[in-house]
Amino acid sequence: MNAHIKKVYVPMTETGFYILLCLQYPNHGYGIVQRVEQMTKGEIRLTPGTMYGSLSKMEKDGLISFVREEEKRKIYQMTELGRQVLELELKRIERLYRNSREGI
Repeated sequence: MNAHIKKVYVPMTETGFYILLCLQYPNHGYGIVQRVEQMTKGEIRLTPGTMYGSLSKMEKDGLISFVREEEKRKIYQMTELGRQVLELELKRIERLYRNSREGI
């Protein structure tokens, strides 16, 4: 993973985090929007502009890739680079959580 990718994606935005989390398996933008709303019990609602802008950037940067089209919907899946970025972010979040529990 190059320094540019680390600088841009770690720490991640909630949008980026949830997109990668949802793209561990093939999915389309609207499916991601629905899944995130379900996972967060409606606390996070991704708008189409945010969703499709993020998908486009992540595809350009190699974190996700286009898999196929179904009923005029583009299906994406996380790449190996995307897995590495998600893993880094999960480790960062786990460290933050662990530190918060240990106190100062």
